[in-house]
Amino acid sequence: MKNRIKITAALTGLILAASAFAHAPSGAIFTTLSDGSEVNLNQFPSKESVYLDGGPGPGAPQTAAGLDDGTYVFQVTDPSGRVLLSTDNARCRQFTVSDGIIVAVVATGCEHLTGLDVDHGAATVQLFPYLDTPNPGGVYKAWIVELSDFLEGCAELGEANGLDVVDCGRRGGNFHGFDGGHHKTDNFKVDNGPASEIDTRFFDHDTGELLLGLGVTWIDTVGGQNKKWSYYAPELLVFSEAHVEAVENGNHQILVVDQPGCQVQDIHLTIYHSKGSKTQFVGQGPQLVWVRVSPKYSEATYWVDVDCH
Repeated sequence: MKNRIKITAALTGLILAASAFAHAPSGAIFTTLSDGSEVNLNQFPSKESVYLDGGPGPGAPQTAAGLDDGTYVFQVTDPSGRVLLSTDNARCRQFTVSDGIIVAVVATGCEHLTGLDVDHGAATVQLFPYLDTPNPGGVYKAWIVELSDFLEGCAELGEANGLDVVDCGRRGGNFHGFDGGHHKTDNFKVDNGPASEIDTRFFDHDTGELLLGLGVTWIDTVGGQNKKWSYYAPELLVFSEAHVEAVENGNHQILVVDQPGCQVQDIHLTIYHSKGSKTQFVGQGPQLVWVRVSPKYSEATYWVDVDCH
């Protein structure tokens, strides 16, 4: 019990410290169709069909995952964040959030098209226009950041008003004005190229039953954070896991914490690919699980399995 308290306190301190430094918005974003519905494996038929949604996402409790109210800027890049694919000025790529959901784009004369999320009455925002990704698997990364942080990030790159340009530039952990940790990201695919995924499963210790509605925080290779929740949608090839699709090569982190319905016990990581699988014991109790997505495998599943009391 003492170890659990120490680990939980350490993780809480880490999260608070990161939030104070990064000003990362709360809640979650996810890519979707114009009506807020999902697609199989987060794989879209065309670039024009991809919309951005925010707030309660797939599997999230209705009261969870709301974004902070305010104005945001979005962009589309390749998975690494190095190549900006959005082609219009950042002024055109703004939306507003109220009561935890996207309610409108900012009227600038060049704003993006919107749809309506049939589940929560939220607006969805079309990500197009953007260029084709150089990623061979057809993978893209969508980003959001609060407007004030975006302007500050662009100023750090020498751009006095980032809204008036397409690209503020890139240096170190500052990706086109989206500075380290300030942003949220979500990956998506267009066409049917191979891609890897990270899936977190929560097991009831006594029955072995897979548990739904439990959450993790995914931290990607560029420091973007996003909430994912375990849910069941076999038509989308999601089978009771918190699903992160189309992850890029490199080091990802999955933050697993105690929450209602799951006091974390053992955690294991299994890498499954065409040549076989390998399982390793990660540790006991709440913690950050490091997942190294290897370029050796063009398509692999990384299972983070959590034993819950």
